[in-house]
Amino acid sequence: MSPARLEAEDHVRDADFNRAMHGESAQERSNFLAMLKKNPQAQKAAVDEYFKHWDNKAAATETDKDREDRRAEYATLTRHYYNLATDFYENGWGQSFHFCRFAPGEAFQQAIARHEHYLALRMGLQAGDHVLDVGCGVGGPAREISRFAEVKVTGLNNNDYQIDRATRYAEKEGMSEQLNFVKGDFMQMPFRECNFDAVYAIEATVHAPSLKDVYSEIYRVLKPGGVVGIFEWVMTAKYDNNNPRHREIRLGIEQGNGISNMVKISDAIEAMDAAGFELEYHEDLAERPAASPWYYPLAGDFRLMGSIWDTFRILRLTRIGRGAIHKLVGALETVGIAPHGSQKTADSLAVAADALVAGGREKLFTPMYLMIARKPPSYPTFGGMEQ
Repeated sequence: MSPARLEAEDHVRDADFNRAMHGESAQERSNFLAMLKKNPQAQKAAVDEYFKHWDNKAAATETDKDREDRRAEYATLTRHYYNLATDFYENGWGQSFHFCRFAPGEAFQQAIARHEHYLALRMGLQAGDHVLDVGCGVGGPAREISRFAEVKVTGLNNNDYQIDRATRYAEKEGMSEQLNFVKGDFMQMPFRECNFDAVYAIEATVHAPSLKDVYSEIYRVLKPGGVVGIFEWVMTAKYDNNNPRHREIRLGIEQGNGISNMVKISDAIEAMDAAGFELEYHEDLAERPAASPWYYPLAGDFRLMGSIWDTFRILRLTRIGRGAIHKLVGALETVGIAPHGSQKTADSLAVAADALVAGGREKLFTPMYLMIARKPPSYPTFGGMEQ
């Protein structure tokens, strides 16, 4: 396959849009109030730009061109997805936008942190390392891994609003010296070659139009002998693209998560090899025995809850809870308190939740295919872009 076509970057345009849509809401302590403080016209533009790729495009009628159009606008698709979804994520899930495994009696946030610690441990991060977080969200994993492994973390993100949120949280927790957040496209990173001791990506590179190309960029900025750790979203070997239900589940996951084109486990492994890495370890952690499956919070199953302190979180994710949110957001939008498209965004996230649960239960999808790989130590050093 030929290299993916890169979108032209325009940081001035993106910063202007961020100011127009989000204003000062990045400084808002309440995620729900932050959602209500968006500029209506700018939010409508984001809604229109994002949902043009999904409206009236069902799995049964989707074409190769539909997928190619999404891949061609991968950066815009992802950026506007997170313009719309970030506040919902933080309000319902927390500041680490990823799934995890659950041990008996383990609370949600504890399990999230353990997942991040496990990645740092498997990578063998050393105190003082300079580590790149590819697709850092609002910085939850970066803060946790920095504290756990005593490393300096640079977070890369193409969404200005998330960078503003991540920077605010780092300042609030007194971690500005250990963390910094950089605007950029992970398909064309603004860093010189051989710049980082280690690189990780937690459920982020799935947004790339080509895994080979994003892994190649990671390879470029990683020092010789450096390690990369990735939790990848992929379809499993059981996925059959000729099965209508399978395609419907995949499309539901993609639409509700800003993904242009999700591939299978075998494709991810091949991409890692094609990028030049030496794959040291790989495993679908979703296949390991666990007290509760990774998708249980989305399923809203109280029987699988590890701690009573998670009651309200799980309640919000039940069908009753999501139905109540749908009605509340719709009512607020009707009277002009919530901006246009808020309910549509919430409904899209609900569709994604159902598709993720179905994909997990039927073992068609995993959000935690772990790959640990190393850049050969003999790789030569060349000059490049400097950050």
